[in-house]
Amino acid sequence: MNSALDVTNSVLASSAALWRGSMAKPASRMPDIPLELYDMEGCPYCRLVREALTDLDIDVMIYPCPKGGERFRPKVTETGGQAMFPYLVDPNNEVALYESADIIKYLYTTYGGRKAPLSLRRLIDLPTSMLASGVRAGAGIRVRPSKAPNKPLELFSFESSPYSRRVRELLCELELPYLLRNTGKALIKDIGPPQIRATLVPNEPVVGRNRKELLERTGKVQVPYLVDPNTGKEMYESDDIKDYLLETYAA
Repeated sequence: MNSALDVTNSVLASSAALWRGSMAKPASRMPDIPLELYDMEGCPYCRLVREALTDLDIDVMIYPCPKGGERFRPKVTETGGQAMFPYLVDPNNEVALYESADIIKYLYTTYGGRKAPLSLRRLIDLPTSMLASGVRAGAGIRVRPSKAPNKPLELFSFESSPYSRRVRELLCELELPYLLRNTGKALIKDIGPPQIRATLVPNEPVVGRNRKELLERTGKVQVPYLVDPNTGKEMYESDDIKDYLLETYAA
């Protein structure tokens, strides 16, 4: 699929999931040590957990576990007893959890300072997440051969971003671990492309932990933004990032 069609398809996937995972209301406290999520990007249950992490503005270490992957899937089986995803590990509390509903409840109870979404909402959330996975037709599900990085990468992203999704899918397929820096929109004025926001509200202050960091670091707020500590490379634009990942890590 060419780039324009793929972006359009990714927009449809975000629409199918009702654009959950766009806005962020920071958790009442942040983990001292990053949480760890063993994850398949295209899995509808994993998506629900990532949406909650965006909503809570919590960063998380992602260990991609695509089908056929051998880099991180065995650890989940060894520690948890089965190859089932998502699988959350919280080293702060020595807690490990399967089941997206249990993980989401744990995140809101432990860090959120507010109630988790009502269980009845799952009647809408899960089918629409499954629809979003169907729209992407298996992207972010199956492994591709790759070279393992010495250090995890870092990605500024928010769950519903159509452009960020394209990068996360490839990171998953290549089994490249990364720190997911959740960069959800803090205010309604944050909705829309950066160029439009800069024109309509040029003097409005940037709100949000990672959004402020991006502004200070690069002079603008836009996702995805990839940081590779192994090469010193930092970059915007999903097409450029995907080309870089393939050139650097695909076997």
